[in-house]
Amino acid sequence: MDNHGFGNALVALSIVIQRRFVQICGDHDLTPAQGQLLCSVKDRPRRMAELAAAMGMAKNALSQLVDRTERRGLVQRESPGSDRRVITLYATAEGKLIADALYVDIAERLPDIAGDLSPDDQQVFRQLATAIAAARLPNCPAC
Repeated sequence: MDNHGFGNALVALSIVIQRRFVQICGDHDLTPAQGQLLCSVKDRPRRMAELAAAMGMAKNALSQLVDRTERRGLVQRESPGSDRRVITLYATAEGKLIADALYVDIAERLPDIAGDLSPDDQQVFRQLATAIAAARLPNCPAC
């Protein structure tokens, strides 16, 4: 396969993955951005600056996302210490429950996109996808 066709195949694969992710997040009454945010803070608090960089978002866009998610009671901001410019975000108890359920659902349902592959090909696909993600997103808080 030439690179042109392979590039198109990768775009098509990303569309398949995004559609499934949107569906899974919707089943939890979340937008994909809220799902990514919750999975990013489900296990430990994160600084807003760290989240913005990891999620590839401008700080003001992240603040708007956090505002919407905070109004739902799923995350909460905190300014530890005396520097009020440093803001840490963490999942509330309800947010952690939803994030944990979402995380399990993603782990169970997203791999279905490779369901038509043979078991051996599924294993190779899993290994390649894991290697690519680890190389390209080494500090991904949701990975």
